[in-house]
Amino acid sequence: MGWCSRRHYRGGMTLLEALGSQIDADRLITDPDIMASYIHDDAEWAPYEMPVAVVRPRTAEQVQTVVQACIAHGAPVVTRGAGTGLSGGANAVAGGVVIAFDAMNAIKEINTLERLAVVEPGVVNDHLRDACAEHGLWYPPDPASAPWSTIGGNVATNAGGLCCVKYGVTKDYVLGMQVVTGTGELVRLGRRTAKGVAGFDLSALMVGSEGTLGVITEVTVKLRPQRDPERTIVGYFDSIVAAGKAVEAVAADGLTPSALELIDRQCLLAVDAWKNMGLSADAEVVLLGRIDTPGEIGDAEAERMLACFNRSGATWSARSTDQEEADALFSARRLAYPALERLGPVLTEDICVPKAAVPEMLARIEAISVRHDTHIANIAHAGDGNLHPLLITPHDDEAARRRAQAAFAEIIDNALELGGTVTGEHGVGLLKMGGLAQELSPAVVAMHHAIKGALDPYGIMNPGKVI
Repeated sequence: MGWCSRRHYRGGMTLLEALGSQIDADRLITDPDIMASYIHDDAEWAPYEMPVAVVRPRTAEQVQTVVQACIAHGAPVVTRGAGTGLSGGANAVAGGVVIAFDAMNAIKEINTLERLAVVEPGVVNDHLRDACAEHGLWYPPDPASAPWSTIGGNVATNAGGLCCVKYGVTKDYVLGMQVVTGTGELVRLGRRTAKGVAGFDLSALMVGSEGTLGVITEVTVKLRPQRDPERTIVGYFDSIVAAGKAVEAVAADGLTPSALELIDRQCLLAVDAWKNMGLSADAEVVLLGRIDTPGEIGDAEAERMLACFNRSGATWSARSTDQEEADALFSARRLAYPALERLGPVLTEDICVPKAAVPEMLARIEAISVRHDTHIANIAHAGDGNLHPLLITPHDDEAARRRAQAAFAEIIDNALELGGTVTGEHGVGLLKMGGLAQELSPAVVAMHHAIKGALDPYGIMNPGKVI
């Protein structure tokens, strides 16, 4: 079926007329000026087009109505959370409908006995974490965008975050979900029990599928007890390669930190220029480590991490005794990307390499920056090898844009050469499709296409993305 919005029902209605007859007027947006704020995510230079409409449903049944109308008209369906994505996965397609979940933001249940929560996809990550904390529980996945990004978007991209080095990523916490399928059915996948192996794990298949296999309308996630307070260890390094060696040393020492983040001086300066936090360190690179193991064992692990930093050439290191200062450093880590955006367009990489390859990959990124005359700042979930080189260009500089895109492609090539992957947590979307084709064998690509064809037989679910 085609994607043309002029395609008619048997009764002669256009897609827009069909939506208008079934969706409340306050849920249906057709004004181009208002739609403009819903039609793309934060990915720099990822293409997008104007859809027929944006729908802001309040119920799963309204989502189902939209999908069924799009099936009847052969129109694309693109889902959107908070628009914080960095790969173009939520970018609108011409002739289609964007389903925006900002109005489906209810925390429907927090079950302290079963340690689970049931949420709508528009719930902001930090809002869920705060609500769980009131019950002595914790939802671990914490992407840097946690103050703004939504659970639906986190599930769609299998988001990671700062503490995933120890506690895993979104897929490790999704028990089940409600989904509108590519055939317009409203179904439940997964379970609420601690164990369950009945049939294929279709819920897990949906995690990370970026809206290409169905529309998630509710998510059930497992929770953990609240943790003991973390100890923060800070190290300054005079080169990004030295910091990378410290990351390798921490892993070689057998430590599993609750966070191990890298942030370079360029990022700290950008945060200070924006928020005046006074955090710019007299170092080229800062490593922020955290240990949450309780008691004396945790104290010993913190000392071991400090020793790893020092053996790797730290110019200064310390275990923070000021919780407010420690929290401010991690806040700066979360603010790095939006702070750099103020300087110009930022093309964000999201490669992940083996921990042993972190120093070499960081060295290659430095060389790529010089070779392509492109300003590259660096932040990273360094503890698990997930690196985020940030390629910054001046406004309205076409030559700089082309150089940055060439550097972006070369970084992907090098990550794959070192045994890594093209995306650790941001998803493939539009920007990483070429890299994914390099990473996967033709036989595996064919498996993806077979699954896509089976679950989205009309080809309407976020078409042209991922694979």
